[in-house]
Amino acid sequence: MEKGNDHERKKMTEIPKNITIRSVLGLLMAKTDGDHEKKKVISLGIGDPTAYSCFHTADAAKQVVADSLVCGKYNGYPPAVGLPQTREAIADYLSSDIPYKVSANDVYITAGCTQAIEIVVTILGRPGANILLPRPGFSIYSLCAAFRNLEIRYYDLLPEKGWEVDLSAVESLANENTVGLVVINPGNPCANVYSYQHLEKIAQTAKRLQTVVVADEVYGHLIFGENPFIPMAAFSYIVPVITLGSLSKRWLVPGWRLGWFVINDPNAIFVNPKFMERIRNYCDICRGPATFIQAAVPAIIMQTTETFYQKTINMLKQTSILCYEKLKEIPWLICPCKPQGAMFLMVKLNLAELEDISDDLDFCFKLAKEESVIILPGVAVGMRNWVRITFAVEPSCLEEALARLKCFCLNHNKQHTHS
Repeated sequence: MEKGNDHERKKMTEIPKNITIRSVLGLLMAKTDGDHEKKKVISLGIGDPTAYSCFHTADAAKQVVADSLVCGKYNGYPPAVGLPQTREAIADYLSSDIPYKVSANDVYITAGCTQAIEIVVTILGRPGANILLPRPGFSIYSLCAAFRNLEIRYYDLLPEKGWEVDLSAVESLANENTVGLVVINPGNPCANVYSYQHLEKIAQTAKRLQTVVVADEVYGHLIFGENPFIPMAAFSYIVPVITLGSLSKRWLVPGWRLGWFVINDPNAIFVNPKFMERIRNYCDICRGPATFIQAAVPAIIMQTTETFYQKTINMLKQTSILCYEKLKEIPWLICPCKPQGAMFLMVKLNLAELEDISDDLDFCFKLAKEESVIILPGVAVGMRNWVRITFAVEPSCLEEALARLKCFCLNHNKQHTHS
């Protein structure tokens, strides 16, 4: 009986392989009441801060892209792996945070981080292989793995330990067919930032398992808590690391679709000529971002000021505190950890105290219909009966949405409905 319960629990918390965050949010949006004169729809569901005027990219970055377009030099095809100057600029940018120089030859330019995920999952795959993904996590990994017939094995993040990786679970899940361990830091969807010590333990664990670490650092440097951002590549002398990143979040330009992945293997444990040829061949198939966007990257990195970065971090810190404190005022919602970075946090639903709410999907659909507030059900990221909320929102909109969320919970509180 115990084993049966464990099996059912596992089934309930696995990320459905055919689910996408955008599809769920689209369904929720369709559920909102058609008459929005009294209540404007507020979305706390997707991590695109550019919808709000308090989050906008640097003027210098926009000017560089405009100059790159109108100069007429970048209208042709770029190399499949990316323009040489773009690869060099990303290599220099990443080298500043780790104890060795990243080679431009190890940098591959992609159409956003999503394409980087697709390529990395594809090139790691082989018949009978499995990949270890975090739960909660980012659903694109499970979608890509399913398309490539990779077996998905989920390891849990531990909310009571600041969403640290359950390393004992990782060890028990891995075998000789494990081709990668995905680690997202700073955390999407948990707003965690791992310590140096924990990252080192992850590296040592991957070394024992003889697998590569896939380090998703798309929210790199967007931190405002106690822990500094430590790139996983700082531990590539222990274990090979494939780093994924993009301009999208730090520069607030998700629509520019400029991402990358980097092979960090200074001891040449992982790379071999056949593997590198496979990467180049796959890049030939899918190609990367627009040439003029690639050409602008060196100047974007060079000309973006620390003042711009800090302004974004200050706003995220302000809205994260606002979100966390307002959620503490709603007793039916439990936020286990104060946000430390990125743009989202995870909140547990106390369904036992809510009337006519069966699960997280039901909660989010009824919230959308009754209060015109969109949040993401936890099942979309692997945590049933939790929800994911973005705090990368203009403060007054965030405050209004959280007030409506509190009102919704009050209206569905069992004591209220039975009084």
